[in-house]
Amino acid sequence: MIVVLTGGTGGAKFVDGLRRLLPAEELTIIVNTGDDHEWWGLYVSPDVDSIVYVLADLLSSERGWGVRGDTFHCLQAMKELGEEAWFSVGDRDLATHLLRTQLLSRGQTLSEATSYIAEKLDVRSRILPMSDMRVETRIDTPAGDLSFEEYFVKRWYQDPVNSVRFSGASEAEPAPGVVDAIASAQAVLIAPSNPVTSIGPILAVPGVREALQTTPAKVVAVSPIIGSAAVSGPAANLMTAQGLPVSIAGIAKAYEDFLDILIADDSDSAAARDINIGGVTVHCTDIMMRDTEDKRRIARAALALACPEILSEPAAEFR
Repeated sequence: MIVVLTGGTGGAKFVDGLRRLLPAEELTIIVNTGDDHEWWGLYVSPDVDSIVYVLADLLSSERGWGVRGDTFHCLQAMKELGEEAWFSVGDRDLATHLLRTQLLSRGQTLSEATSYIAEKLDVRSRILPMSDMRVETRIDTPAGDLSFEEYFVKRWYQDPVNSVRFSGASEAEPAPGVVDAIASAQAVLIAPSNPVTSIGPILAVPGVREALQTTPAKVVAVSPIIGSAAVSGPAANLMTAQGLPVSIAGIAKAYEDFLDILIADDSDSAAARDINIGGVTVHCTDIMMRDTEDKRRIARAALALACPEILSEPAAEFR
């Protein structure tokens, strides 16, 4: 079993590559829920939905989120009725949030609701929210204390960031199966996701970081940073706010207590030679995921470093 920790659009791209190399049943994905958000009275779990959609072959490649070919009639109607419309929810996407909210209102956990929705969409990989308890990423800015979606979507991540915290994390527990999956994995892969607000909330749940420290599996991360800039999104500002250098050294530092191998971009090969953080070794390649072949290539590189025997069989592509 291959376990992936993921969040954000970079994480969904990485999982898209992995699903093309592995049988679905061999893939377990632990997903950030710090971005979860209430919208129009509905429970939205953006990162979970992106993983469900990519594994169901429904994710919009143009947007990197939501359902391919979706329409936005409800969003427009709500805007015309004077309701907030800054969070773009498509009509088919809306059905997922309606069903999740209904399941939660009946007493199901987020894990149970996720499993039910994934099954209905014929997803055979295992998708585990990081916790069934509410953990909310909060961004402290000069404009006030913002939820991640307010900071990222509503305000286009333009505000300076003072600090980041994960409200509720200290009282949370890992969702059922999370710790066991890490402990029994053949390999653990950290997607090229924002280390602060995509992977950070997962690591903030008590027991997860400890499981990563003690797993016998190799832990391999793909950097979301090239040079001194994020491949996409606000990772650079958020890393600075958390006291991490915006570089591959900052990524290695964020994961130093459990990381074995960091995959960085070829352009960072000189910086890679200077990294001396714990037992982390760095391998360089082209890490940009521009198309399907790039996603497959990066996924294959991570698997080859973490668990080469899984690729030794005549493997081929599964989708």
